[in-house]
Amino acid sequence: MTPDKKVKILATLGPAIHGIDDIRQLVEAGVNLFRLNFSHGEHADHAQRYQWVREVERQLGHPIGILMDLQGPKLRVGRFAEGKVHLARGQAFRLDLDGTPGDARRANLPHPEIIAALQPGMSLLLDDGRLRLRVVAKHADAIDTEVVVGGELSDRKGVNVPEAVLDLSPLTEKDRRDLAFGLELGVDWVALSFVQRAQDILEARELIGERAFIMAKIEKPSAVQQIEDIARLADAIMVARGDLGVEVPAENVPRIQKQIVRTCRQLGRPVVVATQMLESMRFSPAPTRAEVTDVANAVAEGADAVMLSAETASGDYPLEAVSMMSKIIRQVESGPDFQAQLDANRPQAEATVSDAISCAIRRISGILPVAVLVNYTESGSSSLRASRERPSAPILSLTPYLRTARRLTVAWGVYSVVNPRLNEMDEVCRNALELAKSEHMAQPGDTVVITAGVPFGQPGTTNNLRIERVG
Repeated sequence: MTPDKKVKILATLGPAIHGIDDIRQLVEAGVNLFRLNFSHGEHADHAQRYQWVREVERQLGHPIGILMDLQGPKLRVGRFAEGKVHLARGQAFRLDLDGTPGDARRANLPHPEIIAALQPGMSLLLDDGRLRLRVVAKHADAIDTEVVVGGELSDRKGVNVPEAVLDLSPLTEKDRRDLAFGLELGVDWVALSFVQRAQDILEARELIGERAFIMAKIEKPSAVQQIEDIARLADAIMVARGDLGVEVPAENVPRIQKQIVRTCRQLGRPVVVATQMLESMRFSPAPTRAEVTDVANAVAEGADAVMLSAETASGDYPLEAVSMMSKIIRQVESGPDFQAQLDANRPQAEATVSDAISCAIRRISGILPVAVLVNYTESGSSSLRASRERPSAPILSLTPYLRTARRLTVAWGVYSVVNPRLNEMDEVCRNALELAKSEHMAQPGDTVVITAGVPFGQPGTTNNLRIERVG
């Protein structure tokens, strides 16, 4: 398990991955958890890939997380009598609830919630932002618009409404069917698309309960405005830069990404930076220099994980993409200023014993040549608090629950071992030293910092810290 990087890699599975051997190669190249994208593929496809991952997990003997990514509501215009139309700048164009095929003057918009939410002066974006309309009048069953940016518009193209909050659940009927299937499979994480507000997380939590952890995808301006409330309710956050880059000006995305990463680190929530990170490697064995810089910036900002989408799902070079991402991460993390930058931007500690100990282990690992920080945890919360501090030494998390170990595969610097429940601090220390050696994270003579909570079995009670030397 010897960790060679702290930032994790989330890779999407798809038709480019053909079996267990491919999965194993991706894990050995640096993947820590996998994404099943329910916007594509059949349930049988996802079930097969799920089983491949679990078999590789069994073979390698260490936890691998699996995230199911729900499609969420897809807002689209209807069809056109001629298949497509051309909209000219300045022309009038109506969107209505009439299901009749459209023409150059009007089109069906089968989403009454959009019409209800829009007001004169607001904008609509069509076809991933390629066309822009401005609302000039609103009616009970239609909106009249003026074309601001024209172009070709064809059947079923997407609609974005960045300036309005829609009275719309983030879970469609398809999502609910997919969610039931994924939970039955045993996925560890559920990525919730189209999050607009904190209440969306509560709605999902009612369905998911404790069966999986929730990762909120931030791709709407309203979600950015409520990021702190959303992050407090979710278990992790994904910066979904694809749709986010459509709904906000592209030049704002880097600032928003930094804001979200900073907020999540302060709250101790893992944060994943996603979308088009090595996009050119779908068809090329080497990335562009700009893509390398993009990944490097996400690592330097303190993200917990970076994600590959089509690069591994449908690209020609999935293994090369993972290997390149691992190289970039290791290069940034080995830089002379990396740790200093993380320390300079460390979050404000809360007045709790757990945070006091987490801060202490970060300081100790900066003073002593600590090989590894070992944390005994049942829920995973104390390992997440330790990860939040971004210590210089890796974190070996010991837990009696495979579910907790899989949850922590997304957390910065945390590597987990499933271990029988322990009942005494001396027992924890002996076990920690043995595992640090057997997992090749420490050698005889190395210094190890060990933390645990007494009484055992009570979440949030981390109150013991020991400094030990490996025998």
